[in-house]
Amino acid sequence: MDSKHIFGGVVAAFLFGSNFAGNTDVIIVGAGVAGSALAYALAKIVFSFAAVHKDGKRTAISYPANASGRGFHNGRFIQKLREKAASLPNVKLDQGTVTSLVEENGTIKGVLYKTKAGQELAASASLTIVCDGCFSNLRRNLCNPKIEVPSYFVGLVLENYNLPYANRAYFILKDTIVIAYPISSNEIRCLVDVPGSKQPPISNGEMASYLKTVVAPQGNIRTMPNRIMPASPYATPGAFMIGDSLNMRHAVTGGGMTVGLSDVVLLRDLLRPLNDLSDGAAICKYLESFYILRKPTAFAINTLASTLHTVFSSSDQDPSRKEMKEAFFNYLSLGGVFSEGLMALLSGLNPDPLSLVFHCFAMLAYAVGRLLLPFPTPKRMCIAAKLILVGSGIIFPILKAEGIRATFLPATMPAYYRTPPVQSTDDRETGK
Repeated sequence: MDSKHIFGGVVAAFLFGSNFAGNTDVIIVGAGVAGSALAYALAKIVFSFAAVHKDGKRTAISYPANASGRGFHNGRFIQKLREKAASLPNVKLDQGTVTSLVEENGTIKGVLYKTKAGQELAASASLTIVCDGCFSNLRRNLCNPKIEVPSYFVGLVLENYNLPYANRAYFILKDTIVIAYPISSNEIRCLVDVPGSKQPPISNGEMASYLKTVVAPQGNIRTMPNRIMPASPYATPGAFMIGDSLNMRHAVTGGGMTVGLSDVVLLRDLLRPLNDLSDGAAICKYLESFYILRKPTAFAINTLASTLHTVFSSSDQDPSRKEMKEAFFNYLSLGGVFSEGLMALLSGLNPDPLSLVFHCFAMLAYAVGRLLLPFPTPKRMCIAAKLILVGSGIIFPILKAEGIRATFLPATMPAYYRTPPVQSTDDRETGK
């Protein structure tokens, strides 16, 4: 089978690749982290791809042993991923804007896209994978998007500043959440969380005024909405979604890339046994298992991200929320299995939902214990009861949105047992 890939992106007005003729197995809409990594991964198992691209207190927490984090320029990282994917002979990279999916008898057959020069073209493939990020304009056709925007990140790069300790990311928790981490030897990326669904406008100086109360702005100010969206896909023959197109969590923990790359690895493994993608209905039914198998990693990272933001962005005027914030911080400061366990969950190193439940209840018990020991008073007992209610009000809606049965009892879901459809054996090797 001849191999060609189309990196499909829907970010601004860019598509990677050029006009391609012949059979294309997979179109990938989006050439960001997930799209570029997926194209490279699938091209190595001999599919043909087209990629369309769119444009106070202090405590130290470490990763578990033998693990570490990295800070970098996101744009440079993505460009290197694209170059790596495009270096393979069965990958083509085109620049333009995907405008719509092409449907025929209920099955997606490809995409329509517009080049930078304004030319409208069509690309056909057996499978179209949409991973064009949080601003996807194709997801409305493939899922039931229920998007919440609890805050915005306002970002800037500070040059020639020194953090107190080298090679550390900092979470500054006071009037708002501020994240600072090095991205080069002399640059620090600073992200300020601005609560609300609308950020202060930049043009009239209100944004700069806001930032001056928190950091000393330097360079260009950029904003990005923090979006939360549970995965709620439709079964659509010929099309599939991964990454932020499918599922988003608050960006306070930077978990989107981890979930996206985890999706890539899982989808690669599911597609590896296949040598023919032409039966859209059979492939669609088989890939239903993807949404169950991705649950542990996605659930752990999504839940912790939403919980951390809700707790640390809450007002100190409510005694129960203030106590929860203090307890959360002190729990992390305990070190050992407590902080390392949470870091293992956040980083995707231990995507175990039961481990997450353990830490949630342990933190709640720790918070209540701080209030009631050594001598409980009526006032403290009242705050403790409210704290339990507030904690439950944060956690249980997230659990419900993620899907309790699919997360904790995946073996009870029929999709968990999907097997590859029966196919002829030598198509891939012989090029038929």
